[in-house]
Amino acid sequence: MKRHSVSRPRRALATGAVLAAGALALAACTPSASENGGTADPGTPSTSQTISVWHYFSDENQVQILEDYKEIFESANGGVTVENVFVPYDQLNPRLISSAASGSGPDVVVFNGADAGTLALGGALAPMTGYWDSFADAGQFPDSVVHRLDGEVYAAQGYVNLLGLWYNAEILNEIGVEPPTTLDELNDAMDAAVAAGYAGITLSGLPNSQGEWQAYPWLTAFGFDYADPQVEPLVDAFTMVQRWTESGALTREAVTWDQTVPFQTFAAGGVAFAENGNWQQGTAASTAGFEYGVVPLPIGSSGQVYLGGEGQAIGAFSANPDLAWQYLEQTYFSYDGGVIAADLVGSIPSRLDAAGDDVVTSNSLLDAFATSIANNGGNYPAPAVPAEAVADQQLEVGQIWSAVIGGQLSPEDAAQQMVDLLAGLL
Repeated sequence: MKRHSVSRPRRALATGAVLAAGALALAACTPSASENGGTADPGTPSTSQTISVWHYFSDENQVQILEDYKEIFESANGGVTVENVFVPYDQLNPRLISSAASGSGPDVVVFNGADAGTLALGGALAPMTGYWDSFADAGQFPDSVVHRLDGEVYAAQGYVNLLGLWYNAEILNEIGVEPPTTLDELNDAMDAAVAAGYAGITLSGLPNSQGEWQAYPWLTAFGFDYADPQVEPLVDAFTMVQRWTESGALTREAVTWDQTVPFQTFAAGGVAFAENGNWQQGTAASTAGFEYGVVPLPIGSSGQVYLGGEGQAIGAFSANPDLAWQYLEQTYFSYDGGVIAADLVGSIPSRLDAAGDDVVTSNSLLDAFATSIANNGGNYPAPAVPAEAVADQQLEVGQIWSAVIGGQLSPEDAAQQMVDLLAGLL
């Protein structure tokens, strides 16, 4: 076992198959994606050869992804200009919706994937069902990364971020256990870690959407489903979590932790496991003074891990939706585009073929997350939750999750309260 570091950029990826797309003719301009069913028809290029891409990225490597995509698309499509437009995270959704109300907005939108329903209901996204249905590589994408509303495809995710089970290899070696593959193995390993004087696991118990994000895998591992909320699986899940707090495996301080603090605590040493994401590679490489690794969360066949990260869509009032779709097809939704995201920031390509690229499979950390996508990946937010109820659902479940960890609610009371609350939302 060895310590892993974040891969360095491989700018040569801008060549090859994606550049070969330069032979494709640009599609004709149409007033909206829905008027032609979202299907691009090759023809005379639009007089508008500029497309705008709104995003909220400020991280250097995330911005570099956009610059690489700009270079790819402009090189493959002579005379086209891509304008990347930064909008602060907390301003992006309001600006998109207000722009749509006035009949304007970007050609391409890169946004928090969980907000696809909100933005679609707000009139900010164009249906792209026709484009997606005629996309030759659509079959490479699991359905869990395709965002639909009322039967229409509004967005997809070219890459995803998700949770896995980080482990301290030195602690596991000391207590004589292997990285767990089942919940029983995980619970036994945490008992052994606590008996040896270590903490068992770190995670977020914040009473908001972050808490719900981290609760979801454990709830679904016992069979919970938003499509049919039942008390019994929730009682089982909450009982397990309270057993963690009662044994000392999980500190009740987790109710104040976002996803950053638990990983910093894990990286400082003295903790066997951390439920955290692929985006923590850099922190692990620079901070952890021990050997570590990642395995998929051991949540069985029913368990699901939300596939987070950014969604990509066509703006509802794009001046050239055909060109916007070609941009998405040749960048975010392409094989090389997925590999670029993995190489620069450690995000996992949604495309199954790109997830098998060496940049992922040669990194055992990323490979574990890719396995989770294939076996346990789930839509974020859960499809059974109406788009207009997502914010309330995430808050309510996050608050109950926090109360269970903090000991304010018994497993039975928490389960019944959650089912009752969801009945009014779903």
